[in-house]
Amino acid sequence: MQPEKAIKVYVRVEVWFESCGRMMPQVITWEDGRKFEIDKVSEVKPAPALRAGGQGDRYTVWIGGKQSYLFFEHNTNTAGCNVGRWFVERRAA
Repeated sequence: MQPEKAIKVYVRVEVWFESCGRMMPQVITWEDGRKFEIDKVSEVKPAPALRAGGQGDRYTVWIGGKQSYLFFEHNTNTAGCNVGRWFVERRAA
């Protein structure tokens, strides 16, 4: 039996910017339009998405009392207004 492989799913995220410039995600909108309010962010650090691949900032978030990871993938092209995008890891069926 092979281990489950995760899929990188890009999501819409509503973000607040603190006065120091730090991004703090507030709401995740899933592919089907469901919205998940983030109760708290307990950690932010550079880290790879080990299951789905990719590198960026890993936000440890709490939604409905459960811990999850939200990743911000930085855009390598610094021109323009696209600084990066958010993704989560979803288990493949």
